[in-house]
Amino acid sequence: MLSKRYRFHSRGGVKYTYKNGKTLRAKNLSLVYAPNSRHHQRFCVVVSKKVLKSAVGRNRIRRRVYEAIRAELPEYKTHNIFIVYSKDYTHMPFSEIREAVHSLLSQTVI
Repeated sequence: MLSKRYRFHSRGGVKYTYKNGKTLRAKNLSLVYAPNSRHHQRFCVVVSKKVLKSAVGRNRIRRRVYEAIRAELPEYKTHNIFIVYSKDYTHMPFSEIREAVHSLLSQTVI
């Protein structure tokens, strides 16, 4: 599980990131990132009800993506929001999720 230190604590940071951020897309996953003046980055994972109606399934996807983020945890100073567009992430091998997260995070340049 990703430490509380690396998560958004309010909607203000999420709104700021959506408003001022840039977007990168991968297959069924996108990353919105914005500059951050703090000493560490913040992450958020968004899975819409349109992707999967079951809250259990959405939470499973969210936990798997957070674990991939925790395993990578780069030293970029950005706010990051991952948006999942496919229910395939519930049964996808963890190595593929981690690879997708890593490829998106390595492309962030501020």
